[in-house]
Amino acid sequence: MAMKMSDIKKRAKELGMKVKRGMDKTELIKSIQLAEGNVDCFGTAKDFCDQLNCAWREDCLEH
Repeated sequence: MAMKMSDIKKRAKELGMKVKRGMDKTELIKSIQLAEGNVDCFGTAKDFCDQLNCAWREDCLEH
């Protein structure tokens, strides 16, 4: 099930990030990935993703 934008913003705030007005879902998730020390690869997978523990994997593959 795809994560709602409100949930994504909440996660960003929990990381101490400031959510900029007008950020789209992809941009925000990539920022969160970087803040968590991961590669900012959301939305770049083509039918396969080897990041099995990524919190965004399901959304990414649907993207």
